[in-house]
Amino acid sequence: MMVVGVAEIALEITDAMTLKDKRQVVRSLLARIRNSFNVSAAEVGQLNAHRQTTLGIAGVANEKAYVHGMLEKIVDLIERDGRVLLLDYSIEFV
Repeated sequence: MMVVGVAEIALEITDAMTLKDKRQVVRSLLARIRNSFNVSAAEVGQLNAHRQTTLGIAGVANEKAYVHGMLEKIVDLIERDGRVLLLDYSIEFV
C-alpha cells in the first residue's frame, strides 16, 4: 500500500526586508529539507509577500506512521531555524 503525506507550513521570515531576502531564506530552507529528507518541497503560497510564505512538502512511503514521523521531523527542523517563525502547519494523507 502506498501512503502519500502532504504538509502545508505557514512561515514568517523574520528579518526579510525585500523579496530577495525572503527568497534567499526560502531557497536555503527548501534545499536543506530536500537534502535531509527524501521529499518534494516547494514554496506554494504568498509568493509576493516579503515576510510570509507557505511551503508545501510531500512524502511517499508504505506506512502512514513513517510518513507522519518524517513530516513532523521536517516541522521540527523548520522550528529550530532562527530565520523563520512557524505560524501554522497541517498534515494530510492522500
